[in-house]
Amino acid sequence: MKKLIILLNMVMLSIGTQLQAADNSQQRMNKEEFRAKQQAFITEKAKLTREEANKFFPIYFELQDKKKILNDEAWQLMRKGREEKTTEAQYEEILEGVYKSRLSSAQLEQTYLEKFKKILSCKKIFLVQRAEMRFHRELLRDMKPKKK
Repeated sequence: MKKLIILLNMVMLSIGTQLQAADNSQQRMNKEEFRAKQQAFITEKAKLTREEANKFFPIYFELQDKKKILNDEAWQLMRKGREEKTTEAQYEEILEGVYKSRLSSAQLEQTYLEKFKKILSCKKIFLVQRAEMRFHRELLRDMKPKKK
């Protein structure tokens, strides 16, 4: 269970980074477009039925929104550490906040895993997680500048 939480945490933290990377890319994609592509990709790769997808994705995106808030808070704290006059006590406060955010994120994932289990089998949840990682990997690969 601990490994699953760690895996889910890594995946969810990568989403924020990838959303930010998507925002900065030449191929701008708004939140709705990103989510539509993500949903289509995950639905196909995890072989979700229409009914499963209709029940699953509102909860999935609710989790994503909550995790983005936590991730944004952590990044806000990390930016404070770039100031040259930051004291050791301030660095400690920053680190405490970042790790608290990560723990909150993991707790959220655990809570939502239980919600997901009411909709999908564990196998399908696993397939969703795997598809999500593949989606982000392909998204990053597609964002790399093309060699001429």
